[in-house]
Amino acid sequence: MTTTPNPAAPGTSGTPPPSGSASGWAAGGSMFAAVLMMISGVFAIFEGIAALAKDDVIWRVRGYTFKFDLTAWGWIHLILGIVVLIVGIGVLKGTPWGRALGVALTGVMIILHFLWLPYQPFWSLITIALGVFVIWALCVDRSPGAL
Repeated sequence: MTTTPNPAAPGTSGTPPPSGSASGWAAGGSMFAAVLMMISGVFAIFEGIAALAKDDVIWRVRGYTFKFDLTAWGWIHLILGIVVLIVGIGVLKGTPWGRALGVALTGVMIILHFLWLPYQPFWSLITIALGVFVIWALCVDRSPGAL
């Protein structure tokens, strides 16, 4: 004899969760991903400003295949940081374009920081790891308005 669980058991709401609903981890992760995108955008803006100011925080690299002028790196970081910040706000507000652009721009940000590794290796590795989490969180959450 098999038994089925009682949906009205103590400690439950009485109704099973609808199929296909977002898990708590994914929904919370999506909000956290939006905040991480905004913070990452602000940090990229600071990286861009530091590179434009030719600050001593940025390592000088010689003989690197993807070596750009430090001013070029500064403008790349500054512009991409502003766009990532804006898209992070869009993801936080739940806009339909926010998730798709969030995944795409975070992918671009990961590639950018891979190329930026010789200049700031520790921060680049942290940003790449956070970017992977952001992409995961935005792809897993299937709440209304998701991709």
